[in-house]
Amino acid sequence: MLDSPMSDLQTLCTAAKAWPFEQARMVVERLKKAPKDTVIFETGYGPSGLPHIGTFQEVARTTMVRHAFRCLTGDQIKTRLIAFSDDMDGFRKVPSNLPNQEMLAEHLHLPLTKVPDPFGCCESFAHHNNAKLREFLDGFGFEYEFMSSTEQYKSGAFDQTLLTMLDRYDQVMAIMLPTLGEERRATYSPFLPISPKTGRVLQVPTLARNFERGTITFEDEDGAKTEVPVTGGHVKIQWKPDWALRWTALGVDYEMAGKDLIDSVQQSSKICRALGGNPPEGFNYELFLDEHGQKISKSKGNGLTIDEWLTYAPPESLAYYIYGKPKTAKKLYFDVIPKAVDEYISFIDAYQKQNEAERLENAVWHIHSGNPPSNVTPISFALLMNLASASNAETKEQLWAFIRKYAPGASPETHPFLDKLTGYALRYFNDFVKPTKVFRAATEKERAAFEDLIRRFDALPADITDGEAIQNEVYAVGKEHGFEPLRDWFKALYEVLFGVESGPRFGQFAAIFGVRETSALLRKGLAGELLKAA
Repeated sequence: MLDSPMSDLQTLCTAAKAWPFEQARMVVERLKKAPKDTVIFETGYGPSGLPHIGTFQEVARTTMVRHAFRCLTGDQIKTRLIAFSDDMDGFRKVPSNLPNQEMLAEHLHLPLTKVPDPFGCCESFAHHNNAKLREFLDGFGFEYEFMSSTEQYKSGAFDQTLLTMLDRYDQVMAIMLPTLGEERRATYSPFLPISPKTGRVLQVPTLARNFERGTITFEDEDGAKTEVPVTGGHVKIQWKPDWALRWTALGVDYEMAGKDLIDSVQQSSKICRALGGNPPEGFNYELFLDEHGQKISKSKGNGLTIDEWLTYAPPESLAYYIYGKPKTAKKLYFDVIPKAVDEYISFIDAYQKQNEAERLENAVWHIHSGNPPSNVTPISFALLMNLASASNAETKEQLWAFIRKYAPGASPETHPFLDKLTGYALRYFNDFVKPTKVFRAATEKERAAFEDLIRRFDALPADITDGEAIQNEVYAVGKEHGFEPLRDWFKALYEVLFGVESGPRFGQFAAIFGVRETSALLRKGLAGELLKAA
């Protein structure tokens, strides 16, 4: 099928430089060497803490690679995306951001699917975290198959590969032992038996192996020598061999991983080959950092959660932020949200004017699987927050009163994205912008410029909505009053009127808010009323 004549889109895709195409072409080359009917894309998730955006980004980015692969191959080859939860792993540490800390501490070392849910709503802690992950993935419309480690081990799906690992135990140990410290080497085994007496996942040496019976022998917590099968969910495999087990048993063709897992990928790939498998293609992405430049951690609860981002911005903006420069470390905290939203909107607007080749390089093509929406909003996120500030609006309806004057045909029904955006903007403004506003009085030079701008605005038609024409008046005032550089003039407007140092184009703000209303705002700024109100 890979040798079939290419469509025009396929031809463009082969030359596209966007990173999802670069990754997808690696999978195409893999198939040329080892053809198969279905290509398996996988993402992994450790449900030992609440899901965070670092978890979501793997599914989002892998989905982008999967779609690029489909376009490169003309969608002639079946694909699956498996979201795999390592929920049979032992519960080793109680995350500090969870309730019921004492209760959780009593269940350390049990498989995560056996740890009670601290929130009291699900069958186990793992079930709760898995549900939170799936809830978001489903809400965004991802096409994926959720797979549970516990179910795979217990159902027998991994049995054949587990027996192969038992048979090739010495090869696996030869790969792993040189990577471990002296103390760890003395007790290491790829097999972690689950105690028949306590149910805990034990990190203990393997004392004996019996391939004919498919068993290992170990010393249980009470000191008794115990024999268990390696099949049927009686053991859990250590992290790096477990990754290799999964790749081999499921036939995974593509999986990306964080930069901190480079060594794990290398060792797991060696073990995968030892088991007779072919390690997947992929790349190591840079990690998200919190506002202090520290790696985001599930146990620490630093950085943003999925729910926090979605409280203040649409999911499309999160996908946009995740798309860009995956091999560059990026900070992920509340301050990045407004810029991500408005850049997403600008890429949507640009898409309509681009040719097919240019569109393949546009982030929104990858975010929306080749079918981005059009005309999502005529007003930016930053402008909506300025509108909320100037009007003291507390509800979406109050903002829509201004929006309708600026865009008479717009409504929540015709512009549902904009309607949602008004709600996000109000929440973000009230929680993050309003508490940090610092108003100041105008200087004498600024006062004269403000008075000039008021006169010019008062001379404009009251119903003018031409943001560029209004912006030209603002520019003219700044130049005539000797502001050098001119950005100092706009900085003055924003500091006196909004209590912030910068913002979107002032002309468009005045067009939406109304030139008469903006004149009144300028007068309040000159009179010191905004400073007093703060």
